Amino acid sequence: MGSRWLLLLLFTLTTSALLAQSPPQSQSPPPAAPGEPSVQSLLDRIQQLENRINQLEERDRQREAAQASIAAPPSPAETPAAPAAAIPAPTPGPAAMHGEDHVSMGEIRDTERRFPSLQIRGFGDVDFSATDQKGSISGFNLGQLVLHLASPLSEKVSYFGEVSFTAQPNAYDLSVERTIIRYDYNDYFKLSFGKYHTPIGYWNATFHHGAWLQTTIARPEMVQFGGTFIPVHFVGLQAEGNIPSGGLGLGYNVGVGNGRSSFLSKAGDSGDSNDNRAWVANVYARPSRFYGLQVGASVYRDKLTPQPGQNFGEWITAADLVWAKEKPEFLAEYANVHHRDEATANTWDSQAFYVQLAYRLPWWQSKWKPYYRFEYIHKPEDDPTLLNVLDLSGSTLGVRYDITNYAAFKGEYRNTRHGVDQPRVNGAFFQTSFTF
Repeated sequence: MGSRWLLLLLFTLTTSALLAQSPPQSQSPPPAAPGEPSVQSLLDRIQQLENRINQLEERDRQREAAQASIAAPPSPAETPAAPAAAIPAPTPGPAAMHGEDHVSMGEIRDTERRFPSLQIRGFGDVDFSATDQKGSISGFNLGQLVLHLASPLSEKVSYFGEVSFTAQPNAYDLSVERTIIRYDYNDYFKLSFGKYHTPIGYWNATFHHGAWLQTTIARPEMVQFGGTFIPVHFVGLQAEGNIPSGGLGLGYNVGVGNGRSSFLSKAGDSGDSNDNRAWVANVYARPSRFYGLQVGASVYRDKLTPQPGQNFGEWITAADLVWAKEKPEFLAEYANVHHRDEATANTWDSQAFYVQLAYRLPWWQSKWKPYYRFEYIHKPEDDPTLLNVLDLSGSTLGVRYDITNYAAFKGEYRNTRHGVDQPRVNGAFFQTSFTF
């Protein structure tokens, strides 16, 4: 401001001097004396001073506008949405550590107002294993590289996808693990279409691909990816939501879809193998008075056709009891798989369960989390459907160390027996898992 007034004063004095020296309009201006500035040069100087004054005034106006915008930030409607990459990743708490989607579709709708707005999160792990089983191969393994893709499409519609790259002996296996478009009518009714993790029990619907999400290195064998004891994936439509129940916290999942393909470890991504729809229903309670507690029950119905002309009815019933906290963490599930040969009426029942207990220690910045899991599977030897399932009795003792909020190191000792009258196998397993 001071420089502007100085220039204004100089402009006034110069103008007065020019007016005093200017001749009448009918006369020509006298030539300038040697060494004195001409009238034209003074006029040019005045024009330069006027331009400088205008620049200073414009700068002052911009400065005042910037100060006003800092003092009164724009309304949310006027604020441009931040790009997906600029949104900071949430610090994982007990919910994230217990497998809830790292970037949930509801959170994206709250933080991102542009449609669509894609966000990508990733998971990876590097593993090492060594066992005393004859013929086994020890060493390092790259595990899975997993990408979670999420995008709101409107205030009520959102999309979520999950793809994985799994290391194989000759190549990488690329799989679409989940692809879901969902319409959120309200908290009591949400309708979605696509490929899901079948909501049977707790683990399969909570801990998705990405080993960082779960406490342990591996999933229980009854819900193992690529396993056949229960259908891990489901293709179809699903309704879910809360059930008005006050503090009882009831919720539900109901789905209708293709069920298993002729390869029982895979879902019917490209169509139903026998033109028979499968259905699944899950009901759970999460009492508000006991935050972290969940009690649930599930039922699944399908018809299996592993070979042309072979048809088996399948009923799966399951129950779970969970304390989803870390001091302590308690997970327990039980499932019964019932098969009936439609040609002979012969039936078979297979059972499986696991119990897992963990506790995050309060010392050393709460980075250490020891855990133990016992799991069990029994299958009748003559069941013609679950050919790749073996009886199992095994224990896992391990510890998880959180290197940062987004990376963990895990070490496990396992003692397992597969099959009847088989020797027990001891093994050491290590894993570095992370999210990005």
